[in-house]
Amino acid sequence: MNNRALAAEAFGTFMLVASVLGAAFYSFGAPAGAAGILGVALSIGCTVMVLIFALGSISGGHYNPAVTLGLVAGGRFEASKALPYIIAQVLGGCAACGIFSLVGHTGASFASNGWGDLSMLKATMSQVFILETVLTAFFLVVIMGVTRANGPSLLAPLAIGLTLTAIHIMAIPISNASVNPARSTATAIYAGGEALSQVWLFWVAPILGGVIGGLFGKWLLDEQG
Repeated sequence: MNNRALAAEAFGTFMLVASVLGAAFYSFGAPAGAAGILGVALSIGCTVMVLIFALGSISGGHYNPAVTLGLVAGGRFEASKALPYIIAQVLGGCAACGIFSLVGHTGASFASNGWGDLSMLKATMSQVFILETVLTAFFLVVIMGVTRANGPSLLAPLAIGLTLTAIHIMAIPISNASVNPARSTATAIYAGGEALSQVWLFWVAPILGGVIGGLFGKWLLDEQG
């Protein structure tokens, strides 16, 4: 396993989670005016876009266990490399949460994902599960499409970043927008309690969606395994 690839995945996930937490914790109550949902969505979309531009050639720029496993399902990534990638991603996300716990002003929920009281719209478990599955599948179809052999590779990071921005605009009011088990696990560990008890869904639904998206994207693009 390439240690530089693992370092890139850990750092990339660190910055992905930091982009969510920084915007969620501080921009809503900024004296100059709240950035709100759009601010959080743009923060993560822009961050992931520039990370893929900067580090994508080293690790592929996954920064998300659901993306890694979706690409395995789609025939784009070796299954033997998936577990080290996922471990690096979770550790990177947890490290970002550690930094923000030192900065403070984090709120009791630590921007965790969830349903019921952890949802802005008090969404149910089934509503959150459906949305997280569908949006992660959407994300993987886009990734499969823009990174195909004859695809618009130079614009792929832009397309992926904009897709993630759109996903967060749609999902923040329902689930606080995960589509990423590493992001959800990291914040749930620091929030504890209800967030930690609900984190299983944010592994199952995004991974299910990622695998569906990877398989559908492979079929849609007529790629041979």
